[in-house]
Amino acid sequence: MEATVVQTDDKGAVWGGGNQPLRASYGKMMMWFFIVSDALTFSGFLAAYGFSRFKFVDAWPIADEVFTHVPFLHGVPAPMIYVAFMTFILIFSSVTMVLAVDAGHKMKQSKVALYMFLTIIGGAIFVGSQAWEWATFIKGDYGAVETKGGKILQFLDTDGNRVAIGDFAVQLPSTVEAHVESNGVWYMNGESATSYGFEEVKAGFLANDNLLIRTQYLDEHGHPTVLSRAESIAKIENDGKLVVEGANLKHNEYGHPLFADFFFFITGFHGFHVFSGVIINCIIFFNVVIGTYERRKSYEMVEKVGLYWHFVDLVWVFVFTFFYLV
Repeated sequence: MEATVVQTDDKGAVWGGGNQPLRASYGKMMMWFFIVSDALTFSGFLAAYGFSRFKFVDAWPIADEVFTHVPFLHGVPAPMIYVAFMTFILIFSSVTMVLAVDAGHKMKQSKVALYMFLTIIGGAIFVGSQAWEWATFIKGDYGAVETKGGKILQFLDTDGNRVAIGDFAVQLPSTVEAHVESNGVWYMNGESATSYGFEEVKAGFLANDNLLIRTQYLDEHGHPTVLSRAESIAKIENDGKLVVEGANLKHNEYGHPLFADFFFFITGFHGFHVFSGVIINCIIFFNVVIGTYERRKSYEMVEKVGLYWHFVDLVWVFVFTFFYLV
């Protein structure tokens, strides 16, 4: 009895191990692998941010009250304006990258160089803007008092306007030891290097009857709770501990410390990606100018770096939504 062997021709139905699966080169496939893995990393970070915000939703800072600054417009509140500008610049740089890739397909060296240059400029502006935003966030705006339980107390006048601690704090005789050579290089002159001490802020607050305290907790309308004058005095006398100016990994004048932690980590991680992309784009731009890809008869390197740049832009859309809009 003879066995019958049936052979089927699967050629072309599955990838047989060639060097161009899905009609993509090895370099493009590896870039896609990196993008997928990096997308999972960002997804984890943003999910952790979302869970933390949901847990502390009644004490989370309001973005419109945190990101209100615009360069050269000091003292002029413009919520989200500069962040919107940063977003526009990054998205526009993605457009110029698309044009560079398209020009590469058409083997137009001069246009590839032009659009790559514009992409680099856009990325540099974004990174510089993010550095400025970090510096402003760290420096702070009005200052606040942190309670013994780690909560934030902000100051308002009777009209509901924010008041900076420097506007009412009084100078008291300092009890901090002066920095002298014998203290050593690493001498610290207190728990936090702030412009005013807690007692100075407390004395100034008690001396001004038109000042009130606003807590970080939100009321039923989603606004921070404002205490009466009597409640404000009791709060600062019984619970006040130290002065906070700006934000760092330990203290945050805007509200819950986790907000600052996530802000520095996630926006910093994304900023590192953008900075790396600018460096890579500069290298590719140099090779375009000297004609490297023209001699190869292929601008695939521009296309691969374009995939990375579009991914960075897409991630910023989610970061922008989570931190600034939601």
